[in-house]
Parts: sequence; structure tokens; C-alpha cells
Amino acid sequence: MTLFNYIVWDPNKEIFRLPINDHPIVWYGLLFAMAFIIGQQVMFYIFKSEKKTSQDVETLTLYMVIATVIGARLGHVLFYDPIGYLQNPLDILKVWEGGLASHGAAIGILTGIYVYSRKKAGQSYLWVVDRVVIIVALAGSFIRFGNFINSEIVGLPTDSSNGVVFARALEEAIETDQFIKSAEASKASPASDSLDMTAPVLLRLEFIAAMGQAEATGYLQNRLKSILNNLSSRSEPHIKYSQEGPLAYRLVPTTGEGLAAEVLIEGIPRHPAQLYESISSLLLFFFLLYLWSRKKAETPEGLIFSLFLIVLFGLRFVYEFFKENQEAFEDDIPLNMGQWLSIPLIIAGIILIFRVMKKNKKIKGPDHNLVHPRDGNE
Repeated sequence: MTLFNYIVWDPNKEIFRLPINDHPIVWYGLLFAMAFIIGQQVMFYIFKSEKKTSQDVETLTLYMVIATVIGARLGHVLFYDPIGYLQNPLDILKVWEGGLASHGAAIGILTGIYVYSRKKAGQSYLWVVDRVVIIVALAGSFIRFGNFINSEIVGLPTDSSNGVVFARALEEAIETDQFIKSAEASKASPASDSLDMTAPVLLRLEFIAAMGQAEATGYLQNRLKSILNNLSSRSEPHIKYSQEGPLAYRLVPTTGEGLAAEVLIEGIPRHPAQLYESISSLLLFFFLLYLWSRKKAETPEGLIFSLFLIVLFGLRFVYEFFKENQEAFEDDIPLNMGQWLSIPLIIAGIILIFRVMKKNKKIKGPDHNLVHPRDGNE
């Protein structure tokens, strides 16, 4: 049966290149920066509402940026590939090549807040953490959407209607070929001879100007079939293809007397796990912001933080069941690294929320709830 609602996803990672040094400005980096910029504005609002200074926010932001980058990078190094980085220690500094772990970022942020709160009278550790995790949830949404644009941290194959065929890797592999001018993948309607395809993808290749019809046919029957076969043999394949089968294609003219090929291949729809996390993190941000806005300074210290830990990492534990493992060693353990690292944070959140409830009950007495609706006396 053919899936009609699948999506072929192939955005360019780059937004543009700087004219001075041809350095690329990428979506992931922009979203990462926006997470801090917008998060800082939200923090200005929170601190101002509780009669704290803007200088406090600026100082806290500096601690947060440094702690997040260092923690996320070292987390990836220690949790996912310690031996590889031990053999090439200078690679640890190459943050621009990717490799940031959210659990490492969490540890880094908590450490940075501890250092900050030690220097700020009237801002206890839990008071600061409660407010910081609100914008951390927002940042998580931005960063996971950046992962989606990069087609990284992909989900497992799915036959549900929300599957996504990540086609960027396919296009990039073909565009490096000297005979190809451009490659573009899109959703295709199944032809009568391809009804056995679950998710048909139309791959349009535009050849260089010097490519004639005979040369293009030879390229498709040999070089392209080899590329497709190699891509389908990867550990995380996004297409199905056997070099033994015939290649369904047609040659079409382009503007300027050029030549292009339209090739029909079968994609592998996968769970958009990055979007699952991005959307849930955004919803968590609004929930925590609402919870803070109801009571502000009267909110029991540790309540927002404990809910953040339980909800965010509880969902992270569940979402890992829909993801491909990031490292090969995870295939040999019952739970992957993301799940093992989430468990202690979930437990910490549960312990903390019980401590908050117990402490709040002692302060307010047995007739008061931890969080109660507004009434006319407030």
C-alpha cells in the first residue's frame, strides 16, 4: 500500500555564505543563536516582573552560554565517543562540525547556575533554576528544529501517515559528482508500474551542459545505480534500492538545450523524532511560563524545575524508542544512551517534587494545596 501523506524533506543547511570569506551561515547555528537571544528577552521579562535588574540577566546569560556550549560538547565527547576523542583530542574543539549532547548541556547549565547563584544574594539556586528551565525548554525547541533542518538524529522507519523521507543526504551525495549540475528530490505520484513502492520519490538530476543523451544514459545505468545502491546500504538508509533491478527514469530537455533525468526511486519514511521533541518542548515552555506567571515569587522553589525534569526527560525517554541510535555501541545495550541518561534526571525530578510538596505543606498547613486556582481574595 502506498502512503499518500509522507513528506520528502530536503532543505539546504546553508542560508547564505559571507561574501568576505565564503563562510556559510547555517540554519542550525542561527536557531541556536536565536534560542539565546529570545530566551534572554523572556528572562528580562521574568526578572523585571520580580524586581530584579537587567544586569543580573546579562550576567546570567553569559554564564548560560558558556556553560551550555561546554557542557553539551563535553557531554557528547564523554557519553558517545570518549575513545575517539581521546585519540584525537583537538577534535573536541571543533564544535562547528556538530556533536552536542542535550544531557551534557543540562549538566553544564546546572553547574553554571550554581556558580552564578553563589555570587548573587537573594537569588537562591532553586529560585534561579526554576526560571532558567523555562527558557531552556524554549531553547530545546529551537535546537531540535535545527536538527530537523539538518536531517540529523532521525527517527526509525514508519508506515504511519506522518513519515518523512529525508532526502538531503541523497541530493548531497549526487551533487558532488562531476557530471551533475544539480539534484532535487520531491514526492512522486506512483506510476502504474511502481505500485509496490511505499513512498515513491522523484529524483530530478540536471546534467552539465556537455552531457549528451548517450552519456546521460550510461551515467544513469552505471554511476547513478552504484550511488543509489551505496546509499541504500548505509546504517540509516533513506531509500530502498537494489542495483540488480531496472532503473525507472526518463530524459527530458531543460532550458538552454541542457538535459535532465527524472528518476523514480523508493524512499523510506521515518519518524520525524526531532519534531516530536521540538513541539513538546515548545508546549512545555508555555506551560512552565504560565505556571510561573500565576504566582511568580510565591511559586514554591523547585516546583518548576522538578516538573521540567519529569516532563522533558520523561518524554525524551519515550521518544528514544522512535529514534535511530546515534552510536553503534548502543545497538548492544537494552536502552540507548539517551534513555540511560534520562532516568536519573527523571528520578531527581520526582524526588524534588515530593520534597517541595512536603516543605510547602509544612509552611502553609494542611488546608493549602501546592498550586490552587485564583480566587476573589487574591
